[in-house]
Amino acid sequence: MAPFASDDRTHAGEADDLPVGRRKAVRYVVPVTVVGVAAATIGLVPALADSGDPDLPKITAQQLIQKIAASDVQQLSGTVKITTDLGLPDLGGLESGLLSGAAGKKGDGSSADPSAKLTELAAGTHTLRVAADGPDRQKLSLLENAAEYSVIHNGKDVWGYDSASNQVYHSTAEEGRDGDDAAPATPKDFADEALKAVDDTTSVTVDGTVRVAGRDAYKLLVKPKQSGSTVGAISVAVDAKTGLPLKFTLTPAAGGAAVVDVGFTQVTFARPAASTFDFTPPKGAKVTEGDEDGPAGLGDKAPGQPGKAPGHEGLPGKAPEEGLGRDLDGLNVLGEGWTSIATFDTGGEGVPSGKTPEAGAFGGFLDSFGDKVTGKFGSGTVFSTRLINALVTDDGKVYVGAVTKDALVKAADAGR
Repeated sequence: MAPFASDDRTHAGEADDLPVGRRKAVRYVVPVTVVGVAAATIGLVPALADSGDPDLPKITAQQLIQKIAASDVQQLSGTVKITTDLGLPDLGGLESGLLSGAAGKKGDGSSADPSAKLTELAAGTHTLRVAADGPDRQKLSLLENAAEYSVIHNGKDVWGYDSASNQVYHSTAEEGRDGDDAAPATPKDFADEALKAVDDTTSVTVDGTVRVAGRDAYKLLVKPKQSGSTVGAISVAVDAKTGLPLKFTLTPAAGGAAVVDVGFTQVTFARPAASTFDFTPPKGAKVTEGDEDGPAGLGDKAPGQPGKAPGHEGLPGKAPEEGLGRDLDGLNVLGEGWTSIATFDTGGEGVPSGKTPEAGAFGGFLDSFGDKVTGKFGSGTVFSTRLINALVTDDGKVYVGAVTKDALVKAADAGR
């Protein structure tokens, strides 16, 4: 998640506000989404590509970022493998359930609704087939356990189809809709989020060359300069010919496996057959009609860009010049760049203990999942993934960011 940069520079595209919707009347907060946590701001550090295989012309980091921004791939088809490991405990599907719940559902809860179904990409390993033919035709298919889930955008129609339940979700793509609520599915989706804002808190270099899906590519390496961030590094393999990101990998500062690893295993830039985007509800399928705004699908996105990850808006960013920014609906942003922290007041009483009668079994779960901490602010509970930490104080204030637990406690202390 990129910071909410107010910087108006546009080396890689203007930074967008990425608001955290303040959850009014929310008493218990367990922030667990956030797939594209990678983004933070990028300070352009010119660097020449190392010699490597393939042997490509030298390029600076700034030139490579500009190449990504100028990429205009209109047609493609291929296979993408995406692995997301946020480090949540194995709780029998609770992780994906929480992610789906955080994203919310539209309509009557149809299993074919993209706004819920695509949040499954936020956990585990998945194989996708993607195809695009300009801004009016895209298709994404999620292949799981001999079943298939597809989202098809063809002109004004957006269809979601779940073969396992034989359910169909249909909506009309609103003209000009940018699909911001959709889940990311290709390396470009994640790379675009990571390159939205630029400042001097980040080191960016070209780290040699590589071949991905049979294509020659440059490796763009992004690292935070600041200490205290849980983000270790971001690596983006950029197609040398088209500028399209072919692979995106985010590793945590603590080491270990990547938190997000998404890349093409096969890709071609030939125009897909028109029939690829045809869809007729199968006989006997239950069809749910969505609202005119359409589901969180593919509407009006360029090829390979279904939209933002669920939880993208959950990370803070650079605060305005006065040092403490107030974003939409009560959100404060402390600090800048990779160590920025979002804070807001739930209006509740913090997280209940398992010993509290009103908490029930849910409170016991929170006791096992969170870590109790104390400071000048009083006491609270820290909930963690491998990338995101969130402190919920006993008086209902929330501090969240891609930062260490100590950084959250210090932020809470400074605010008292």
